[in-house]
Amino acid sequence: MTRPVRPWAPPLSRDGLATVLDRLRGWTVFDGGAPLDDVATALDDVPPVEEATEELAERLRGHLMRLVTIAVAAEAEQRDETVAQLIERARALRAEGVPEGRWNAVGHLRRLGWAVHELLERLAS
Repeated sequence: MTRPVRPWAPPLSRDGLATVLDRLRGWTVFDGGAPLDDVATALDDVPPVEEATEELAERLRGHLMRLVTIAVAAEAEQRDETVAQLIERARALRAEGVPEGRWNAVGHLRRLGWAVHELLERLAS
């Protein structure tokens, strides 16, 4: 006995498939070493030179947002209250600019560094 089979239909429209393709082309593999290098620089006993402060802060903010995106996509904050708290802290820190004054800036870098480290460690466990 034969049964009629419905013709196959793609799961997405042409525009939907184009969007997925564009996102795949723009995707980069997460490099866990880069955040750790920047965390080490921020938390080192010898603070980074003043000229590098803004650039390092920007990279740390980028690491934070990438980790937050990963955590949210994996719904980690729904399963782990600590991750939810780290996400909120990361968002607050990212919104702050680098403060005036050498030691205030170093303190800000260290807060960013710790936030990256803690969120990365929590997501990896």
